[in-house]
Amino acid sequence: MATSETKRNPLTVAAVQPVWAGADVADNVGEHVRAIEQAHARLVVFPELSLTGYDLGAPALTADDRRLEPLVEACRLAGSIALVGAPVRDQDGREYIATLAVTGDGVTVGYRKMWLHGPEFDRFSPGEKPVVLTVDGWRLGLAICYDAAVPQHAADSAALGIDAYVAGAIYGPGPDSAARRDSHMSERAAAHGVWVVLSTAAGPTGSFAETSGGSGVWGRNGEMVTQAGPDAGEITVTRLH
Repeated sequence: MATSETKRNPLTVAAVQPVWAGADVADNVGEHVRAIEQAHARLVVFPELSLTGYDLGAPALTADDRRLEPLVEACRLAGSIALVGAPVRDQDGREYIATLAVTGDGVTVGYRKMWLHGPEFDRFSPGEKPVVLTVDGWRLGLAICYDAAVPQHAADSAALGIDAYVAGAIYGPGPDSAARRDSHMSERAAAHGVWVVLSTAAGPTGSFAETSGGSGVWGRNGEMVTQAGPDAGEITVTRLH
C-alpha cells in the first residue's frame, strides 16, 4: 500500500541504461559516474549487476571496495543517491545479487535479491526480507529483476508502506520480453497504487549478447509515464510527486 500523502518535495528520478564496459569493474564505475553526472537527478537507478554485467561468475564486491570511490565522489558532487547492481559477499561467506546504495558519504548494501532465478541458485543465497529505502521522505521498496515478476514481492514491499517500487533488472530482447517487462511494472503499480521505477539493461551485458532496454516510470494507476528506447546509454528522468 502507498503511504499517506505528506508535505514533501517531488523526487527527481533517473533510470539509466548504462553502456556495459566489459568485465572490468573500474571501467563500469567510470560509465556509471558519467551517467550520474548527466542525469541531474536526486535518485539514479541502474540495472541488475550493472557493475559487472550479468556474469554469474564475476567476483563479489564489498561495500568498502576502493574501486567504488569515484561513485561516492560523483554522488557527493551531484547531490545524488545511486542504486547500482553488484554481486556481494557477506562476512559469513554467503553471496548475494545485491543493490548497493551509494551516497556522497559512502556505500552500503541496500538490498539483497530475494527471488533468484535459474542458475543464480548455484552460487547465490536469496535475501531474507524486503527493504524500504527512505529518500527525502519518499519510501522506496527495492527490487531486483525476477523479484518484480513475482506479485508477492511487491505485495510484501507495499505492506511496509511505500510510495514507489524501484527495480533494477535485465530483460532479454524481443517483443515478448518487452511485453512481459511492461505488464509486470504496470501491474505492480496499479495493484498497490504506487509509482514504479525500472532501470533495465540495454545492449550487451555479461552473458547476454542483447537486452531489451525500455527503462521507465509507471504512475500509480499503472499508466506509462516515460520510457527509454532500446539503446545503451539512454537516461530517462522523471519527477515523482
